[in-house]
Amino acid sequence: MSELATLAVILTFLFSLFALGLEIGFAMALAGFIGFGIMVNWDAALNLLAKDLFSVFSSYGFTVIPLFVLMGQLGANGGVARDLYRAAYKFIGHLPGGLAIGTVGAATAFKAICGSSPATAATFASIAVPEMNRYGYDERLSCGTVATVGTLGILIPPSVVLIVYGILTETSIGKLFLAGIIPGLIMAASFVITLVVWTRINPKLGPKGERSTWSERFRSLPPILWVLIIFLVVVGGLMEGLFTPTEAGSVGCFAVMVLTIIKREMSKARFLKAVKDTLRISCMVITLIAGATVLGHFFLITRTPYYVATWLEGLNSPPLVVMLIIIAVYLIGGSFIEHLAFLILTTPIFLPVVIKLGYDPIWFGIIVSVVTMIGVVLPPMALNAFVVSGVTGVHRSIIFKGIYPFIIGMTICLFIYLLFPQLSLWLPNHFMR
Repeated sequence: MSELATLAVILTFLFSLFALGLEIGFAMALAGFIGFGIMVNWDAALNLLAKDLFSVFSSYGFTVIPLFVLMGQLGANGGVARDLYRAAYKFIGHLPGGLAIGTVGAATAFKAICGSSPATAATFASIAVPEMNRYGYDERLSCGTVATVGTLGILIPPSVVLIVYGILTETSIGKLFLAGIIPGLIMAASFVITLVVWTRINPKLGPKGERSTWSERFRSLPPILWVLIIFLVVVGGLMEGLFTPTEAGSVGCFAVMVLTIIKREMSKARFLKAVKDTLRISCMVITLIAGATVLGHFFLITRTPYYVATWLEGLNSPPLVVMLIIIAVYLIGGSFIEHLAFLILTTPIFLPVVIKLGYDPIWFGIIVSVVTMIGVVLPPMALNAFVVSGVTGVHRSIIFKGIYPFIIGMTICLFIYLLFPQLSLWLPNHFMR
């Protein structure tokens, strides 16, 4: 059987396993193992499977993933997100759509310690949606806002997606973190603009809340200050070379844990829930990486990256058009397959093409992250919509209607990042030469 024929058979088999509901990491490992066995021999495939799984699960470098996930889970379960939301509400809750805008502000601040998109969506679904319901907010706006702002964790450090991308591509995680800051803040601003325009068109969607006194506003600021300090210590330590990524995750976990203990918000039950959620998320991510590693070796012997590069070069199209084709693949695939799994599956294939076109891998990491953000809220997969629906009981069709206006702004931001790479590259180039 030829290389292309084997590739076609294995990809068909892989997507059949996805359709049957097999865990994506296991499906990728099984498809890669069978494909390698067909192309080489079964003894080599068994040897490959054993070495790849052992190398991933015993890698010290991958400990950075559970550490940053635990950092976010401790903040989510320790009341940090709730305090940030209260602070944002005190300042802008009295404006039309103010509670929703406050949710964007609080989520943006919370992303400084939490890199998990579903965790953020679930946290603010339980905090912000009931408060918005109390003031008569339309469920499309309240739930759509919460589902969408959860995606900021994919771009704003410490992002699990950026960490995984850095590990896969052997790119500096510190540079990726810095590269995500400006695009992340621009994306958050697009959410605010969307809410302002939406509530101007239909004020009934987001009625005004209560106006707080300046004394109440100032008393709500300390939680924001503590989160900012933790963020500066973690990212600043990485930037200055004081910490490795793993050490930065350890410092961040310790700092958030101390903060929640001082606030007397961390109980035994909440701590155990944070650890349990961290184990679940981390095992899922590392299993995806292990499966993708096995499948990646199969792709190498079938010369899949070479064929993809040859096809894209044969189009004789400008680099921007090629990038749009790659983005379309990520969007379509990410709409049907879990976003992180699709990123792990496709990035090793497309990255050589992107580098050959003259683009910076740091910049490409930001573009992939933004596309992943859109994929997380784009039906039919729309993971964050399922999370918010599960927490609030609101039907997914209503949440989808609240997400669509935000996707317009996210798409505009994506094109801005494509046309102006320095928005992503200025900070890493300036601070980490």
